[in-house]
Amino acid sequence: MASTEKRVDGAHAGAAEFHNIHPPHYGMSTGKYLATRFTSLKPPMTKAPNPIALLRKLNRQNWAFFAIAFFAWVHAFDFFTVSLTVSELAETFDKSNTDITWGITLVLMFRSVGSVLFGIAADRYGRKWPFIVNNILFIILELGTGFCQTYGQFLACRALFGIAMGGLYGNAAATALEDLPVESRGLMSGILQQGYAFGYLLATAFARALVDTTSHGWRPLFWFGACPPVLIILFRLMLPETKTYNHHQEVRKAQGSIGKTFLKEGKVALKRHWILLTYLVLLMAGFNFMSHGSQDLYPTMLSNQYNFTHDQVTVTQIVANLGAMIGGTVVGFSSQIFGRRLSIIVMCVIGGALLYPYTFVPNMNIVASAFFEQFCVQGAWGVIPIHLMELSPGAFRTFVVGTSYQLGNLVSSASSTIEATIGERFPLPPKGKTERFEYGMVICIFMGCVYAYVIVLTLLGPEHLSRSFDVEDDEDMAEVAGRAAASDGGRERSRSVSDDGDVEKGRARETERA
Repeated sequence: MASTEKRVDGAHAGAAEFHNIHPPHYGMSTGKYLATRFTSLKPPMTKAPNPIALLRKLNRQNWAFFAIAFFAWVHAFDFFTVSLTVSELAETFDKSNTDITWGITLVLMFRSVGSVLFGIAADRYGRKWPFIVNNILFIILELGTGFCQTYGQFLACRALFGIAMGGLYGNAAATALEDLPVESRGLMSGILQQGYAFGYLLATAFARALVDTTSHGWRPLFWFGACPPVLIILFRLMLPETKTYNHHQEVRKAQGSIGKTFLKEGKVALKRHWILLTYLVLLMAGFNFMSHGSQDLYPTMLSNQYNFTHDQVTVTQIVANLGAMIGGTVVGFSSQIFGRRLSIIVMCVIGGALLYPYTFVPNMNIVASAFFEQFCVQGAWGVIPIHLMELSPGAFRTFVVGTSYQLGNLVSSASSTIEATIGERFPLPPKGKTERFEYGMVICIFMGCVYAYVIVLTLLGPEHLSRSFDVEDDEDMAEVAGRAAASDGGRERSRSVSDDGDVEKGRARETERA
């Protein structure tokens, strides 16, 4: 059934063609849906907009929300502090590299707990205060990790850190994207996701600057990681709630009880979308296997298998993350033209073709393949924030985006441990007293399987390109509160947008339409 378009006023009039209430597969039988999986990949070939013009559509509040979300996601820096210091941590705690990778695995496992707790809190009580609590926990746990004296303390701190990190992604995505002009979301989604890669790049640089340059070994890297959240908290304190969240709250309040209406929305969302939610978890499991499988053990592979120096590892990782940042931005922007699913599939195919040079080139020529491999990995990831937002139920957008992402992390949490364990079954001649293993072969085979899985899941999955996030277009809210109440909330949104000075443009477009 063709998607339903609705006319809107105010600042959104210029993007009326994007206000699709129903996804393209709405009303299809299972057989018809499966039969259209290939044909639905046909690119919509939306006219390529000028990226500068897209950026200029954002008002000051849009930029402020996007900036705070981006810098919060850059704080993925703290996740990579362990993967970049595996050998140093193993020496301190007298454990093997595989034992230390459990510090990575526990973070990934407990992130799903944080996504549930903070996701529900952000959808019910607002984006602002759960975000601030999240960052306070970052400060405490990064400092705590830096002062750990035993392996048990280290694992406990990383598990709790996983809860804090798990609550961040959904909130950051909602804060950054839900108030943006529709046409700008693909580009900004790609840029937002690269906060993760930028965090990895910073972690690589600061690890080189701080690890083993003082008598404290690896600890200064973790102590430094506790500093940026202080600035992030101060920045967020100066910003209000997002307008999209406020308008949902207004409709809930009009029903007499915000809490009861929120619970009713949850029941409707679960009843209507449980199959979709299951699919998103499976999809995000594949994506997290893709990123962690290609990144977490890679520095160890370079240093252990190919005898790279610290400087060579740093250069390779920086080049790889520059590729990731460019890839996520370019492909995120392109997905607005070619579609979300097709963009993901193409990146997986190219990334699979690059796996051999990414893992088997034993010298510094590997930097070229590292650049393009991470271009593909993060290129596919650049589509994900907006793809998840477009597929998620409106009332539980933060919860669904964050929880599907983090449950996918839970499924893929043992990526580095699996690779390290299998790699140790393929020993290489030792270098002095250092045991060496053929990690490259394991990463190559592992990633080949992951790419195939993501291609199949993406092909079978749905897409709702350029979906409206307005409360008036939220079918779940309409069922709970009634179409009239939801429409009233939409009119409130249009009026509030007009306060930003965009309404004149919207009215002019409406006059031209008339």
